[in-house]
Amino acid sequence: MNRTSRTLLTGCLLLLASLPVKAADNSLLVPITGSCMLNTPPEQLAEAVNACQRAAQAGDIEAQFELGVFHYNGEYKGELRQRDLSQALFWFEQASLKGHAQAQYYLGLMFYRGEGVPENPVQAYILLKMSAVNGAEEALDAADQVYQQMSRSQVEIANQVLGEIFRDYLLELQGLEQSTQPGFPAEPPLN
Repeated sequence: MNRTSRTLLTGCLLLLASLPVKAADNSLLVPITGSCMLNTPPEQLAEAVNACQRAAQAGDIEAQFELGVFHYNGEYKGELRQRDLSQALFWFEQASLKGHAQAQYYLGLMFYRGEGVPENPVQAYILLKMSAVNGAEEALDAADQVYQQMSRSQVEIANQVLGEIFRDYLLELQGLEQSTQPGFPAEPPLN
């Protein structure tokens, strides 16, 4: 990562850390709750997957991530490992949209490698940067690798999208901060 990028990312992280926010009310900072147990004996796997799918469909972000990993890594059928990248993509997207750092990391890698999706370095870079902001340290190095292979125009597009995402996020935080401070009306007065 070049010095400017690291400084910008560090600045964003420090800015985010200085704002008082409750993770439950925040679209980017998401506490990890709930999980599935998919590392079960083969005879119990079908029921474990069904239970995890029920939790994921009910909105459990960790269950969504766990299903993504399960389908990404694949299931052994005899000697062969069968991956379901379309299901992995679906479940990683669900958890990623809720700010799950590891789901964003896996999704970024899928776009980088073209696993189940066409290769898209811009999308990969954006996802990996978001993953890093949400706490996945390994995403910084992966984003650096993607960056090294991007054209100047791709980097500009990615940085523009990231700028818009962070601007919207900071506006959301400001709205939360103002609405939780005593003496500030939740809505601005109409004239």
